Amino acid sequence: MAKQKNVDRKARIEAMRREQQRKERLRTWGVLGVCGVVVVALLSVVAVKLVKQHQEDERIAGKPLAKMGVAASAASCSSPKTEDASGSGQHVTPPTVIDYATAPPAYGKHWGNYLSGSEIKTFYSRQDVPEIERLVHSLEHGHTILWYDDTVKQGSADYKAMQAMATKLGLDSYFMVAPYIKAKDGNHSFPAGKHVALTHWTGPDDQKGVWQYCARPSGSVVQDFVKKYPKTNAPEPGAA
Repeated sequence: MAKQKNVDRKARIEAMRREQQRKERLRTWGVLGVCGVVVVALLSVVAVKLVKQHQEDERIAGKPLAKMGVAASAASCSSPKTEDASGSGQHVTPPTVIDYATAPPAYGKHWGNYLSGSEIKTFYSRQDVPEIERLVHSLEHGHTILWYDDTVKQGSADYKAMQAMATKLGLDSYFMVAPYIKAKDGNHSFPAGKHVALTHWTGPDDQKGVWQYCARPSGSVVQDFVKKYPKTNAPEPGAA
């Protein structure tokens, strides 16, 4: 009798063990199933974003630069102005703040740690914009910068137009779009009624700072500006 009870007890324990293993397997498969659903959902979101980005890139590639933003006649641009430039090769030790005399600067002393590699973008938001002293160094290397003030809001038509221009021209053009943040440059302001500005630093000989202010961004105006002031026309052309 005792022997039979021991056998029955072992059988019950074994049955309980198998049932516990079954429940654990179900929980494991349940967790894996939920994880699988989450992964599929995330991949779907990423895939949709990639498709949309690809479609947007194709749309931009097929659209002429001159058709982006507003027409030149609607941009309310001033004529380009120039003045003698100085500051080439004059490096100031970071993080010393340089108060540039114009808003935005087109030339001047700057930090020596110029933008390079993945730091160089065609479009900067207010969240990732480099220090203005480094952007001026980019001007010395031949970049043209289209600056926008704080009235141009993220997601607005003008903001999206400038993003499209930057994408269209690409890194090799040495064209970049960046916000002008007054608090970082002595609180200087754009002229009244102007909210975007193109700047370039010519050279290597007879160096000039060039500005053109507009009320709104115009691809047609940008196209004419970068053609007149190419990346080779700079104090240090060919640098990063």
